[in-house]
Amino acid sequence: MIRFNQFSLARGTKPLFENTTFTLNPGEKAGLVGANGAGKSTLFAVLLGELHADGGDFSIPPTWQIAHVAQETPAADKTALAYTLDGDAALRTIEARIAEASAAHDGAAEGEAHAAFADADGYTAPARAEALLLGLGFTLEQTREPVSSFSGGWRMRLNLAQALMCRSDLLLLDEPTNHLDLDAIVWLEDWLHRYPGTLIVISHDREFLDSVCNVTLHLEYQQIKRYGGNYSQFEILRAQQIALQQSAYEKQQRTVEHLQSYINRFKAQATKARQAQSRVKALEKMEMIAPAHASSPFTFEFRTPDSAPNPMMVMEDVRCGYHGEDGEIPIVDHVMLSIQNGQRIGLLGANGQGKSTLIKTLAGTLEALGGHVREGKGLRIGYFAQHQLETLRPDDTPLQHLARLAPDTREQELRDFLGSFNFSGEMATAKIAPFSGGEKARLALALIIWQKPNLLLLDEPTNHLDLETRHALTMALAQFEGTLILVSHDRHLLRATTDVFMLVAKHRLQEFDGDLDDYRDWLLQHAAEQRVALKAGTTSSGADSADNGVNRKEQRRLEAETRQKLAHLKKPLQSRITKIEKEMDALNAEKATLETFVVDLASYEPGQKSKLTEAIRRQADVNARLETLEAEWLETHEELEQIG
Repeated sequence: MIRFNQFSLARGTKPLFENTTFTLNPGEKAGLVGANGAGKSTLFAVLLGELHADGGDFSIPPTWQIAHVAQETPAADKTALAYTLDGDAALRTIEARIAEASAAHDGAAEGEAHAAFADADGYTAPARAEALLLGLGFTLEQTREPVSSFSGGWRMRLNLAQALMCRSDLLLLDEPTNHLDLDAIVWLEDWLHRYPGTLIVISHDREFLDSVCNVTLHLEYQQIKRYGGNYSQFEILRAQQIALQQSAYEKQQRTVEHLQSYINRFKAQATKARQAQSRVKALEKMEMIAPAHASSPFTFEFRTPDSAPNPMMVMEDVRCGYHGEDGEIPIVDHVMLSIQNGQRIGLLGANGQGKSTLIKTLAGTLEALGGHVREGKGLRIGYFAQHQLETLRPDDTPLQHLARLAPDTREQELRDFLGSFNFSGEMATAKIAPFSGGEKARLALALIIWQKPNLLLLDEPTNHLDLETRHALTMALAQFEGTLILVSHDRHLLRATTDVFMLVAKHRLQEFDGDLDDYRDWLLQHAAEQRVALKAGTTSSGADSADNGVNRKEQRRLEAETRQKLAHLKKPLQSRITKIEKEMDALNAEKATLETFVVDLASYEPGQKSKLTEAIRRQADVNARLETLEAEWLETHEELEQIG
């Protein structure tokens, strides 16, 4: 168990935690959330033993192995596979023992080391490491390439693979989805569902948190507060508590006013002086309830675009790609696309398939290699991509950036507009060099919105944004009256703002018939097929040339039969899971309603007594039934996993 007791810690003069207490049980998966600068990364440093308490104490089982994602990757010559295997330090130690015993010609020691190697699943380790790398988006060829050949984002994936390879009791993940595409995120979620240890994850991806976590740790006002449930459930509970706190505060203020009024009226009268004095003492002793300091949620909206053409843009047999030293490098070929006014398209596909290349071609920042691109008259494109942050001038202020776009607009109007994006007062006239990535992304969005585009092209707009700003962007895009094409690994954003999906895969753009859940199923099926293909390749790699003549048609027939048999075995289990989840959804909804009623002060009025008693009894029944269903759900999932 992880236990923090009256824990206090300051960085410099800034107190981050003050007398905070919470526990985390073995096997729980916790999402760590809070505003930027609240202390999330500091808490990780405490868990890793890099920082120590100024007051109170913190404990973690001394035998626990902790895994976390390294922030630096050495530009080593070792292969990606070998680098991933380094994550299993125990296995590497045994390998060193084997080498040492072999060099000393100590047969007994070498035999013992080989036995330990087998007990530690050493013979399956390369296959497990390979599966991790494939799941995170590497190709089989890339697993054999040196670490030094990979770019920064891919090195972060290697660090993640190494952390997952570690035999850990506690896994700490800090923004693990930042460098992943949607395909890899879906795979990571599936892996974390099966992870048996304790997990603490910092993430701004609410759907990832909802999928993976069953506990939420919220950092606010130097406190760490534990909530049962995923991020969405935490939001509901916190909103209820804020409302309850505000109600209690207002009630207390009425009592304070009443006491103060009595004191003011009677303290000068000798006959009432003693009674007035007792009320002064009551007022002094009263524990003041702080008003609900819920940070005012940050919101903004898109300006109404001018009239737009229809169709907005037409692409006929377009080839998207780049000009290299050796000629053209096509990425997406034969693109046929007519963008209609009001469409809201989400682009799906793995990294490297060409989503960004297609978006750049649509935006006109990349010239098409072939085909025809026709823009409608009056088309105004707003394009946001990660390089947008690089085009900002670090020595200029937000006001200067906006004034360049609108030189004839009054300064106060520009300031008001920037204020709506949380660049108010001195921040509007401060150099942006020290701004965080999220603040710069917010400014880049503001500059696009000022220009009133009628076609928005957004390529991963949430990468640097915190949860509050992501929510604000989601709400603004949902109300945007123009046309939208969006690339994002944030599924909550995709679900809320798009209604049609297109898939970029195998150098082609095609419609995807389904929603994000269908896409997730498609990805998992594709990953399973890759694993089967990998095993088949491993098995046949050592075979002689006669084996290479195996009848492929017969092999495919047998594989199809196997899949059919597995599907037949899985179907009743999948139906049972669906039925359980449906009942759990209904019970969770009822649970939320009951909790709202039970925490409401009005429920404790005398006239509500019988209703309150029944609600509390029903709460116990619902919680008990949910526990039973969760156990059934886990058992059924285990059966499903055993089938394959």
